[in-house]
Amino acid sequence: MSEQAQENTEASTKQSALGKWTRRGFISAGALAGGGLIVGVALRRGDRRDQVAELVAEDGDTLLSMWVKIDEAGKITAIVPHSEMGQGAQTVLTQMLADEMDANWADVGFVEAPAEDEYANGPLGKGYLLAGAEIPAALMATVDGAMHQAAKALVQQITGGSLSIRATGVAGMRVAGAAARDMMIKAAAGTWQVPESELTTSKSRVMHQASNRVASYAELASAAAKFEPSNKPTLKNPEQFTLMGTDLPRHDIPSKVTGEAMFGLDAQVPGMHYAAIRQAPVFGAKVKSFDAANAKAQPGVTHVVDLGDAIAVVATGYWAAERAVQAVDIQWTATENDAVSSESIRQQFRTDLAKARSEGTSSADVESGDVSGALAAASQVVEATYEVPFLAHACMEPMNATARVANGRCEVWTGTQNPLGARHEVAAALEMDLADVALHQHFMGGGFGRRSQHDASIQAARIARDTGVPVKLIWSRAEDTQHDFYRPSVASQFRAALDSDGQILAWDNIYHEKHEPVEAPVIPYNVAAQHIHYTDSSTHVPFGAWRSVDHSQHGFFTEAFFDEVAEAANKDPYLLRRELLADKPRHRKLLDLAAEKAGWDQPVGEGRGRGISLQESFGTLVAQVVEVTVDQGDVSVDRVVLAVDPGFAVSPDGLTAQMESGVIYGLSAAMYGEINIEEGRVSQSAFANYPVVRMQDAPTIETHIVNSGEAWGGAGEPGTPGIAPALANAIYQATGTRVRQLPVSRYDLNYRVSEPEELI
Repeated sequence: MSEQAQENTEASTKQSALGKWTRRGFISAGALAGGGLIVGVALRRGDRRDQVAELVAEDGDTLLSMWVKIDEAGKITAIVPHSEMGQGAQTVLTQMLADEMDANWADVGFVEAPAEDEYANGPLGKGYLLAGAEIPAALMATVDGAMHQAAKALVQQITGGSLSIRATGVAGMRVAGAAARDMMIKAAAGTWQVPESELTTSKSRVMHQASNRVASYAELASAAAKFEPSNKPTLKNPEQFTLMGTDLPRHDIPSKVTGEAMFGLDAQVPGMHYAAIRQAPVFGAKVKSFDAANAKAQPGVTHVVDLGDAIAVVATGYWAAERAVQAVDIQWTATENDAVSSESIRQQFRTDLAKARSEGTSSADVESGDVSGALAAASQVVEATYEVPFLAHACMEPMNATARVANGRCEVWTGTQNPLGARHEVAAALEMDLADVALHQHFMGGGFGRRSQHDASIQAARIARDTGVPVKLIWSRAEDTQHDFYRPSVASQFRAALDSDGQILAWDNIYHEKHEPVEAPVIPYNVAAQHIHYTDSSTHVPFGAWRSVDHSQHGFFTEAFFDEVAEAANKDPYLLRRELLADKPRHRKLLDLAAEKAGWDQPVGEGRGRGISLQESFGTLVAQVVEVTVDQGDVSVDRVVLAVDPGFAVSPDGLTAQMESGVIYGLSAAMYGEINIEEGRVSQSAFANYPVVRMQDAPTIETHIVNSGEAWGGAGEPGTPGIAPALANAIYQATGTRVRQLPVSRYDLNYRVSEPEELI
């Protein structure tokens, strides 16, 4: 493996390990100043208001801690440590806090937490690692303190992993809101000299029914600020919710409709120039030499910058910069990967899997029962190899960042999934003190994991430093497609042992490329003997988190192969799933709901098919049924029926939107998504050869929500993993063709195909 590939692997492994911690929120305590109030939950003992007051308090506000402030007019502002990339999490997190606080929703808004160490997000760690754990009140401050310090050390303020609601929301925002409500009650009880038990709260007011007294939160703010917020207040039961579980207008939508919303591409800085970039086509290559004479001769061009692995051209306009950078004659260094192709990578995977199996060098996810004995004694063994290609993120807004470096300071304007991490990485790249670097966060036109990487911000800062002018760097669509951090290409091999009655005796699965979540390859079905194991097979292609991460490939692998096993057993794939979920009533109920709503027992007609899948990911269960029509080789996805159990839907409309989004994103990948490697580099360059599902091709999507009362799960990613297998299973019913390699567009569905090698 090349040095660059090794660095990519180590970086991605580190990022995966840190991701668990950073998808939690951290809360703190606060103080009084002026006539307003900011409330949070203590992350550690001691008063932290001096550290954070100047970061978020404005005139009329008082910083008590990190999560919520009240100004003199009664405006309540949640301070949310998560980014907005279209998913609506900032509004829902605010909704959770406001409900526990008994705040009047009309008076509630939010701001995004600044990219500061004190706002490192930690009940990511608390909510993820300790979810459901009963922590004694005496230890809570210590636990909060440890999580906060860990998040600061890991410089994490990330949005990803479907953890905003289930971690930051549950362990952070709800606690902060309940603590603020308690403080208001204490303030009123002290002012009126009445027992706290006689007071109630509603719509940002405290009421004492016996004396008919009422005080607004704004009136009580100064007195409330004298109390230290509890780090373990009593939270509401779902029956007591007034805002959670309802559909409220998203706060980010109006500005997006009017055009006032600021995305990274909208940043404007006085004196700003524009930069375009060409990066080494083979990952790991460097600039050997270049001739920029033709570029410099073009109108508007002011600078040409050698970044080592890329050339940037700076001009007074973007198109001038883009035209000029294409005119630069660049010679790149040779690498050991210059001859690598998708086919050579595919053969490498199969060789490494065979070696690991024969030599017994794989590592186990699950090891139970006598798999070898069951395979040897089986009446029938079903075998198949499934494969998925590399995938790009294809965000609608290409990578970009604006930077200004002057007077010993650096400022960056961008949209990122980890503002604090971006700020630290820019400071390190420029060898500047963190205090001299500022990051101004904006909305993102799509993230999906891509914007947890900070390459564009670092590039923009370096260009601005080297040229001495503010620079807006915009990647072309080709650069965005060809220099991503990709969902990996993966091969997964299966064997299932069946007895003479069609019972599944054993499940054997070996794959490569182990990332997060670790449980992604695990099946929910009751099979006594299981061996799910993996090996390594690294490539030079950079790895990055892609929506639903490892679930995106394993969801396809396991649920599509399960249908093959059901056919071999001569059993209905829905009924066999149901049979093997007898000990999982929650899963079974959801599967039944999807099948019922889809009319599973109804015939589908000639040239049509119906497929089913069940996935548990990010704390949420999703069952999907897909209906397709295949006509003259063209696949039309007509209908998707989806049943989802997130434990509790804080915003039903928001959850539905995320399910629909996850389906479309996963459907784009399943139908068309494929990054090919030829001569070490990416072949695709735009939506023309890396297409996505367009509006006219989108299916009808029906979402049915089940509030089971189990632990709350995520929403952003769980809708994605199940669409590919349900689609593949539906295509099989319609055509008799097993889709074992994605994307579907590679298949000639006019003919029955028995093996993946018969692709066109």
